[in-house]
Amino acid sequence: MITLSRSEAGPAHGARTADGSPAGDDPAPAVRRASLGRALRRARTLTFGLRTRLVLAFLLIAAVTAVTTAALTYREARNALLKTTQDTAVSSFRDQVQQTAFSLPVEAVTLQERLREIAAKGKPRPWVVFAEYGAVRASSGANPVSTVITPELRRAAGADPHGTFQRVVKDGEPYLTIAMPTVFAAGPDTVLPTRLVVYAVMPMTDEQTNVDALLVAARNGALPGLAIALVPALLTARSVLRPVRELRRAARSMGSGRLDTRIRPQGNDELAELAHTFNDSASELEHTVRELRQAEARARRFAADVSHELRTPLAGMLAVTEVLDESAEQLDPDTARAVRLVSTETGKLAVLVEDLMEISRFDARAAELNTDEVDPAEAVRKTLQARHWTDDRFRTELPEGLRALLDPRRFDIVIANLVGNALHHGGAPVTVRQRTGVRSDGSPVLITEVADSGPGISPEALPHIFDRFFKADAARTRSAGSGLGLAITLENVRLHGGTIHAGNLPGGGALFTVELPLHTEGHVG
Repeated sequence: MITLSRSEAGPAHGARTADGSPAGDDPAPAVRRASLGRALRRARTLTFGLRTRLVLAFLLIAAVTAVTTAALTYREARNALLKTTQDTAVSSFRDQVQQTAFSLPVEAVTLQERLREIAAKGKPRPWVVFAEYGAVRASSGANPVSTVITPELRRAAGADPHGTFQRVVKDGEPYLTIAMPTVFAAGPDTVLPTRLVVYAVMPMTDEQTNVDALLVAARNGALPGLAIALVPALLTARSVLRPVRELRRAARSMGSGRLDTRIRPQGNDELAELAHTFNDSASELEHTVRELRQAEARARRFAADVSHELRTPLAGMLAVTEVLDESAEQLDPDTARAVRLVSTETGKLAVLVEDLMEISRFDARAAELNTDEVDPAEAVRKTLQARHWTDDRFRTELPEGLRALLDPRRFDIVIANLVGNALHHGGAPVTVRQRTGVRSDGSPVLITEVADSGPGISPEALPHIFDRFFKADAARTRSAGSGLGLAITLENVRLHGGTIHAGNLPGGGALFTVELPLHTEGHVG
């Protein structure tokens, strides 16, 4: 009895800062690099949006699945195909060798005849049979020695009397080689080798063709599958992004002030839970904002009521303090100093009450604009003269011949507040300059600039310079006003449809720029 052990072998050929400057000396390069990094990240985010990333992820999963499935299918089909061929060939060759009677010692002619008989019965296709017995070499073909049989197969056959086989590739052609040592029975369970080894060499061109066809079929099947996967990928991305788009629209609506915006949850998944969370947060925010607005309205109403109630007694107090001021020269020094202090503080309190009432009218949207066509340069001169700001501390650069539709009283407040602020918080000389300009939309504007020669406004104070009761840094002179002057100025400029900006001059000093529409009667926009 001859048994086989199988071994499979492959082909015989085998297998300080980056720029060198100290950190912190000049933050500009680091700031520019950070800005560039943010810009690049934003560009990448815009280039690969959530929809694109979802589709790419879905396609990647589909591609990995398709390739893996195709590879496993190809491997199993290839192994099954080759195994069937090998099993058939080995079984058939083993039967033929067992059924053939070899006479020992062998004769080359007789041996060749036996080999041709075996070769003629080869399955599943004809073999070329070789035999080696000592120095004797014979085959069923023209060449007694095979160039396909490898030394590894010969060594395996010599070590294992049950026979073995090997698949090899010779000059690009696949072959199945089978080695079958012949043995004779020396006992019931003992066999001895005869030194005669029979080899079968069978080309596997047809099997290789079938394997190649399987590879092409697997590849051709994976590519259309990947293309078809794009459709569910797009549908999935659309279904996932729909709630996200609704959330984005709702967030924008909330940002524009519509706090009653809500999202309709759909389903019971994580996105529906996100919609519920958004709605709950929006409700809490709406409730909080409503309470804050009500509290703010109550505070403004309280300030307006208090100011109104204080106005009448203050008028009487002012009248009394004026009389006392006129008589202060006749009082003793301590009493006169106390009278003047009371008079000064009463005057400040009166200004504060007037400013509070003015700002209350803006809050209640009760402020009205009574315009008239005036000469803006003449209006500035009247403002300065009315407050005796005509000495060398004040400079003007005012064009002649301009006409503008302004509310003279409110324009006077704007100029007086800006010049007074420059005088008290900045430094002399204070320059008032007027000119005309054109907005980006082509409409003409009257530009009024008020500049001082003080230390300027600190960068931390600039964003809050028009806030109510805002106090600038300690470097500036203590305020003598109510803290509402610039806020009232801002409201008056807005009432005219203009804008106001605060900044610093390159050489020092604060600069306030007011731009008002340059309308005239008959050309009101």
